[in-house]
Amino acid sequence: MKICKAILAATAAAIVTPVAAQDAEELAARYGARPSILDISLSPSGNKLAIVAPDSTHGEVVKVIDLAGGAEMQSIMRNTEQNGDITSCDWATEARLVCELDGAVERDDGVLLWFSRIFSFNEDGSDIEVLTQSRSFRALGFRQDGGSIVALDVPGEENNILMTRDYVPEMTVGTRLANEESGLGVDAVDITNRRRKVVERPDDKASAFVADETGRVRLKVLSARRGDGTLLGRRMYYYRPAGDDGWREFEQVTIDGKERTDFVPAAVDSKRNVVYGWDTIGGYDAIVEVKLDGSGEGRVVMMRDDVDVDRLIRIGRKRRVVGASYATEKRAVEYFDSELGGLASELEKALPGNPLVDIVGANADESKLLLIASSDTDPGMLYMFHKDTMQLEPLLPMRDYLVNKPMGEMRPVTFPARDGTQIPAYLTLPPGSDGKGLPAIVLPHGGPSARDEWGFDWLVQFFVARGYAVLQPNYRGSAGYGQAWFGRNGFKAWETAVGDVNDAGRWLVSEGIASADKLAIAGWSYGGYAALQSQVLDPELYNAVVAIAPVTDLQDLRREAQPYTHSILVDRFVGDGPHIEAGSPARHADRFAAPVMLVHGTLDRNVSHNQSRKMEDRLEDAGKPVTYIEFEGLEHGIRDSQARKKMLLAIDGFLSEALGD
Repeated sequence: MKICKAILAATAAAIVTPVAAQDAEELAARYGARPSILDISLSPSGNKLAIVAPDSTHGEVVKVIDLAGGAEMQSIMRNTEQNGDITSCDWATEARLVCELDGAVERDDGVLLWFSRIFSFNEDGSDIEVLTQSRSFRALGFRQDGGSIVALDVPGEENNILMTRDYVPEMTVGTRLANEESGLGVDAVDITNRRRKVVERPDDKASAFVADETGRVRLKVLSARRGDGTLLGRRMYYYRPAGDDGWREFEQVTIDGKERTDFVPAAVDSKRNVVYGWDTIGGYDAIVEVKLDGSGEGRVVMMRDDVDVDRLIRIGRKRRVVGASYATEKRAVEYFDSELGGLASELEKALPGNPLVDIVGANADESKLLLIASSDTDPGMLYMFHKDTMQLEPLLPMRDYLVNKPMGEMRPVTFPARDGTQIPAYLTLPPGSDGKGLPAIVLPHGGPSARDEWGFDWLVQFFVARGYAVLQPNYRGSAGYGQAWFGRNGFKAWETAVGDVNDAGRWLVSEGIASADKLAIAGWSYGGYAALQSQVLDPELYNAVVAIAPVTDLQDLRREAQPYTHSILVDRFVGDGPHIEAGSPARHADRFAAPVMLVHGTLDRNVSHNQSRKMEDRLEDAGKPVTYIEFEGLEHGIRDSQARKKMLLAIDGFLSEALGD
C-alpha cells in the first residue's frame, strides 16, 4: 500500500519544527484554548466538510469547506448562547446539515436541568428548522430530551432522518387531540419541512433505540424505573429479527457454549444478522457477537487478560462496525475489516512520530476517509485519504495554535504502592530536562470510572511547558483494567485509591525526579476530590493542592442527586457507612497543611459548585489558606477559552508562590 510521500514529508516538517518557549500568559492562551475542531462531518459525496469550531470565548461556529471548489472555508452559523453548546453537526444530505445543541437551565429552586435540541439548515446557513417536537401549551412537563439521531438515511424517504422523540403528556380538558402518551419513541422527520411520521410508538421505559446500517431500528433498550421515573439501574435489551417487526428480549444468550447474563448489545450488522456488544469474561470486558436468529448463540470476538476491550470502532454515515479498541500503555485498534486494518497499519508506519490514527468519518461509499493522526506531543492533524489514488491529503490541524510547539513526551511507568502493588502511570517531563530535582505535579484523573491514556493532554502540556514534571497515576479504582482493579470504586474504597495517588508523589521524590519541597497535586472532578483527600491521609506530602470541580462531601453528593432520575444509582455508587464521614475532605479541613486552590463553574451538572463553596468555607473556618475561582454560567468542563486561560494563569501563579519558584 503506497502513501503519498511528498505530502507526508511536508506534514512532518510542519509538525515537528521547534520554536522558542513563550511566557505564562502566552502559554495559558494557547493551551487553554479549545480545540480548533470540536466536531467534523464529511458530506455523502465527500466533496464538502462541515466543522464545529470554537469562537474566541464560549460559543461555537459552524463552518463549511467546499473541497471540490477551492477549499475556501465559510462560516455559516454562530452560537453565542452561554448555557448551550453546539456539540455535533452531520450532513443529512449533500446540501443540508443536522446539528445538536446541548445545555442546561436552572430552575427557581436551583436545580440544573439538562436539555438538548436538534435543528437543521442549508449549507449556507439559511432555512433553519428546529426538528425537536414543539412543546404544546397543554404540555404537563418540560421536554428536556430534544431527540438523538438514530439514522441519517431512511430507505425510500428522501430528506428524512430517524430521530428519537420524547413524548410529554398534555392536558386533555377541552380537546380530543391532546397527547396522553409518555416515553421515548422514534420518528422519521423531514429535515426541510419538519413533517414527521411515527416509526416506533413511545415506550415509557425506553431509553435508547439503535438502527442497523440499512436504517432499520433493530435494538431497543428499556430501563427499569420507579413510578416517579427514578432509574433503578436494571436494563432490558430487545432486538428485532430480520423480516419481523416484533420485539424479542435477549433472554438466553450463550457465548462459546456458556450461558451468559451480562451481555450488553450495542450495534447490529444486518448483512450477517448479528449484534455486537460487551460481556465480562474472566473479569475483563470483551467484545462478543450474538446471532439474531432467535438462538441466542454467540462467540467472543475480541478479549484480553490484562485490560478491558472498551470501544467499538464504527465509521461512515451508516455507523458500520469495523473493529474494536483497547488501551494498554498505548491505545490499539484491531480491525475486523482487513482492508482498513492494512491501511491504518501503513499510515501509522508512514506518518511521523508513530502516531495514533483514528478513522473519524467517511463519505457514503467509503471511498474517502477522514483520519486524525495524533500523539502525546502532537494534538493531531486531520487528513483525507483517497482510496482511488491511495493519497493522503492534510486538511487542518486539530489545534492550529499549537503547531510547532515543543512538548514533553508521555512515558509509561509503574511505581510501587505501599502494599507492593505496581501502579501504572504516565510520566511527562519538560523537553530537554534530565528529569532530576524538578517541581512536580501528581495529576489523578477524574471519574473515578475512567483512566488516563497515552496521547495529547492540554493540561499536562501546559504544566510541562512551565517546567513541571507531571505524573498521572491509574490508581486502583480506575476503569479499563478489569473488575478487580476497579474494585469497590474510588469513593467506597477511597483509602486505596487516594493511597495510590499519594504513593505516586512519594515515588517522584524517591526517584529524585521531584524535590520534596516542590511537590504539588492537582485534579479535575474525582481527581480534584483525590487531590483534596490526599491532605486527609498525609497533610505533609504535598506543598500545594489544586482542585477543579471537585467533590468535597460525599453525603452532599448523594443529596444533590435526589431531584434527578439517577439518584438511586448515585446512592449505590457512593454507598453509605463510615467512609462517608472519613472520605469527605470538607469535614477534615483542620488536617490540611498545604494551601488550596479551588475552581468551579456555576452550571456544573456533574458536581455542584456548592461543593467547592463548602470546601472554601470549611478551610476558612479552620484558618487554612484557600483561593476560590468561580466561573458564572460554565459547566463541568469549563469549555470557554478565556476562562481556561484565566484558570491556567491563576493556577500557575498559585503554584509558583506555594512552591517558592
